[in-house]
Parts: sequence; C-alpha cells; structure tokens
Amino acid sequence: MTKISSSSYLYAAAAIIVVILIVVVIKQNSGPSKYDSFAQCLTDQSVKMYGAWWCPHCQSQKKLFEGAFEKVAYIECSLPGSKAMSQECKDAGIEGYPTWEFADGSRLSGERSLDELAEKSQCELPQTP
Repeated sequence: MTKISSSSYLYAAAAIIVVILIVVVIKQNSGPSKYDSFAQCLTDQSVKMYGAWWCPHCQSQKKLFEGAFEKVAYIECSLPGSKAMSQECKDAGIEGYPTWEFADGSRLSGERSLDELAEKSQCELPQTP
C-alpha cells in the first residue's frame, strides 16, 4: 500500500482553492450588469473618465459599475508599465485621477458616486430594490 504524503494533500487543497477562485471570478465578470445602460448613457452623453492603471481610486471607481465599466469612455493616462503621463492627458490638462469630463467641458475630480455622475450627466441610474 502506498502512503500519501501530507504535502500531496496540501497541493490538492491548493489546486481546489485555485479552481474555486477562478470560477468565482468568471461568474462575477460574466453576464450583463445592472449598470450597463447607465454606463452606455454616460458614453452616449460624451462623458469620459481619465485614469491610470496604477491608481487605486480609479480601480475603486471602476468597481462601482459592477462589470459595466467597459461601456464607459475611458482614457488611460499612464504609459504601459510606467507612471508617466501620456501626451493625450497632458494636452487635456489632467491633474489627478480619476477625472470625469462632461460634454459641456466641466470636470469632477476624484472618486465620485454613481448618483453624482447620474445627476451631472442626466443619465438614469437603475432603481435598487
């Protein structure tokens, strides 16, 4: 009879945890978001967000959209693998992240609630039950 080492059990447990995490991530990122129409409306109203891949406030802002952020007009201001600002964002006069720019040229800086964005853009937020 072969004896199974304790490290084999640890590897098996780790593999199961990894599979579970992958399934959870896929489930969270699949299917429509309740904010799809809101995010699309922002884009239709010429609202855009300037941000940077390394910015924790930008990441928090994106999470508010629960998977619908891909529908928002987003301008990445950092060069790949760098914290240097792109020329496009320099030319736009961006001073911090995130920066929301609206059709009338006005801006809101920093993390903003979806309610604030809805009010400023005149886009309707979905009703929460």
